[in-house]
Amino acid sequence: MFWYRHLYVGEKAKKHRASIIQSIREKTYRPGIYVITPPSNGNNILDIYPGYMLLLGQFREKEFSILGIALGYQEALRLAGTIAGDMYRLTGGFCLDEFLAERGNRV
Repeated sequence: MFWYRHLYVGEKAKKHRASIIQSIREKTYRPGIYVITPPSNGNNILDIYPGYMLLLGQFREKEFSILGIALGYQEALRLAGTIAGDMYRLTGGFCLDEFLAERGNRV
């Protein structure tokens, strides 16, 4: 897995940032954790997954990138909105590759 250099972290998740990242790296289950990743298909801007999904085979076997972490689904939605807003302000559109290139970090 790859971590975005400018990782977005939700307000509640900030207090537990280190332990959340550690549990994701160790692939241990922590309830309430959500990750924001680049889209798995061309129809989305971003994907939001609950932490337990990272324990499933499809995530264990493939490389993926984490752009943000949140505690709770509502916080994950707000954080995805923040990322999308930043993307639009920086690029004038919703092209994630262009956004990441502008920020100096291609995931």
